[in-house]
Amino acid sequence: MTKRCLVIIDLINDCLDQLPAGKVDRLVTNTNTLLAAFRQSGLPIIWVRQEFRPDLSDAFLEMRDKNVRVAIEGTRGAQLHPDLNWFPNDRTIIKKRYSAFFQTELEDSLRELGVAQLVLCGVNTHACIRTAAIDAYQRDLRVVLPVECIDSYSEEHARISLDYMNGKIAKTATVAEIIEALTVT
Repeated sequence: MTKRCLVIIDLINDCLDQLPAGKVDRLVTNTNTLLAAFRQSGLPIIWVRQEFRPDLSDAFLEMRDKNVRVAIEGTRGAQLHPDLNWFPNDRTIIKKRYSAFFQTELEDSLRELGVAQLVLCGVNTHACIRTAAIDAYQRDLRVVLPVECIDSYSEEHARISLDYMNGKIAKTATVAEIIEALTVT
């Protein structure tokens, strides 16, 4: 049996505030549905979110060059959306770049948990989801992208990214298909 892990990326207020309310509701509702299924199956869940110092000293170049202030530690913007079913004992990783793997403990955590497949939820499909999927693939992890649980402020870039990833480095699936696979194996 392939051990799966649900990884939820950047469902924080600053990222979700860029999306229409209907998209946010869809992302939160469907992610919560997957969370419940993973919890019921006893499978691991890892939350990954960006957070930067107020002086941007740990931010990436564009943020520093343009003085972009998003996901600043201690602000509402850096916090998970309040309707997500996050539990205090859930594993949470703070990242400083697009990829959830870049200079974080994610790879070590997945190895420790014996994970072979990631189910990636979150935003933005063309940036943080895509780089995490590529980095997971480079580590010989299988990647599933639940189409109802990923989104982007750029529909065109998201579509292009999904076209690129699906069937190559990742597989798209519906929430229902993922839940069904959890009960079969």
